[in-house]
Amino acid sequence: MKESVIIMGGGISGMSAAHELIERGFEVIVLEKKENLPGGKARSIPISGTASGGRKLLPGEHGFRFFPGFYKHVTDTMKRIPSNYNNSNSVYDQLVESPNILIVRKGFIPIQIPSRFPKSLNELKSIINTLFHTSTGLEKGESKLISLKLWQLMTSCKERKDNIYEKLSWWEFTEASNHSNNYCELFVDGLTRTLVAAKAEVCNTRTNGNVLLQLIFQYVNNQIANDRILNGPTNDVWLFPWLEYLTKAGVNYYFNSEVLSLETNRKQITGVWAIVSGQKTKQLLSADYYICALPVERAAFLFNNKEILDMDKNLSNVITLSQDVAWMNGIQFYLEFDIEINKGHIIFADTPWALTAISQAQFWRSIDLEREYGHGDIRGIVSVDVSDWDKNGIIYNKPARDCTKKEVIAEVWEQLKNSLNTNDRIVLSDTNLKMVFLDDSIIFNHEIFSFHTPSDNMAMNEMSKYGSNVISENDEPLLVNKINTWHLRNESRTLIPNLFLASDYVKTNTDLATMEGANEAARRAVNDILFDSKSLFEKCKIWELYEPDVLMFHKWLDKRRYEKGKDWKNFPLLAIVFYYIVFLLLYRSKTFIYDK
Repeated sequence: MKESVIIMGGGISGMSAAHELIERGFEVIVLEKKENLPGGKARSIPISGTASGGRKLLPGEHGFRFFPGFYKHVTDTMKRIPSNYNNSNSVYDQLVESPNILIVRKGFIPIQIPSRFPKSLNELKSIINTLFHTSTGLEKGESKLISLKLWQLMTSCKERKDNIYEKLSWWEFTEASNHSNNYCELFVDGLTRTLVAAKAEVCNTRTNGNVLLQLIFQYVNNQIANDRILNGPTNDVWLFPWLEYLTKAGVNYYFNSEVLSLETNRKQITGVWAIVSGQKTKQLLSADYYICALPVERAAFLFNNKEILDMDKNLSNVITLSQDVAWMNGIQFYLEFDIEINKGHIIFADTPWALTAISQAQFWRSIDLEREYGHGDIRGIVSVDVSDWDKNGIIYNKPARDCTKKEVIAEVWEQLKNSLNTNDRIVLSDTNLKMVFLDDSIIFNHEIFSFHTPSDNMAMNEMSKYGSNVISENDEPLLVNKINTWHLRNESRTLIPNLFLASDYVKTNTDLATMEGANEAARRAVNDILFDSKSLFEKCKIWELYEPDVLMFHKWLDKRRYEKGKDWKNFPLLAIVFYYIVFLLLYRSKTFIYDK
């Protein structure tokens, strides 16, 4: 008889766990709160009322998708999802390279950086030419400091990262307080705003540094593109094919199903009370094992129960972490005529709301937006992530979370134009803008509209049309890695024998609220169930973060200093040569053992 698993939450972690379990012979139930969309924060959002003539609804997003080359877990799963889209074999085939990163700031020539190492002499010449003819605005010595900080990250031992850098803010590590605004915009804030919604002042150096290093190490690997995106709307090219694969394989995936509480016998979980498929009365569902793949704020509500905490007091960590959330939400601008802007991601380095964006239509080469989506008048989409909702904007001089929906839209559009448009070139124009969609996770007081068409005077003349209610809450915040919070993250296995965790609050190698981290956490939970059930199936593969062997010697030197209580040091060349000889002698005598 098959053993059964109930998975609470149908986001990337929930779907990943279901995928691994159903392929290993388990009976699987997934409970997803959304009415009809799988994938959680990764989903695209069909915008009601935006289609005619047999076309599909325009796709909105919680935020644009980004698949760095160092992702291993989620892309491995994608390779195992069948897809005939665009005559392909798997969903993985829908990933396309995003070749360039553009950094724009008002008053500066944009900096364009290739997302991968040059493959030819001409590409190398182009990079060098760009670097030498682009003003960064960095002050004397700041370029050298950036190189030194990167080298320090590369050559610091694991023990220093885990015990020192985990408790050190990225702002402090980079010495941001002592340097120019341009240094902060290009280096200090550049990483935090691109990958997560964390602020440099409070996010930890261990996580930020590890992710930055993975991007750098992957940069020189020409086997895999370092920056990849999907070649169509997320639902169409990934999540719907994935859902179809899971349900055909036997997964019972229930939408519009909200987990209310856990039933226990004070020793283990005996059932889940839930509203299933939108029914009026709650039901008690039972299984052999239970996986909590809910986001941190919903898991905290579920675990805030004396019976649960009496069985595993460590689950109170989830309640504590539920306060460490920030906002990172998407807004899409739909254009009458496509504007490419850049062949890849755009970092608006000096925008107060920490905007990043991508012009999507250029990567959807098999899609004719005009013919397939909307009303036939949309040919371009600029998808934007807003990562700082607490700083004052440039129009209303107040943070995004204090704005009305109309003000948020007007402010983001103005910040984009302010960075891109110059006296000589207008990139974004109001006349080209047909429609806007703001992530529906941002909830305004009783407002029901989802989009509108802004114009030059929209913030002044039409406020009454859209209401003046401000933001009341964010229904889907993002867990961020603050200083000294690693100890609050639980293992995937809990002290409750049949309850397992698969979400951002689980200890993973990725250690970041991303699709990759969600998939890795799910694999860890599944492996625990495989062990407990004495399954003969092979365990899910878990990848370590990549560390080049060439740096092992330098890490050995730093570990020696760390064990003596000394700070990291950049050794001069003569000392490096001496220590390297000692290193080789120890290594060859087989008395040297070092865990990278």
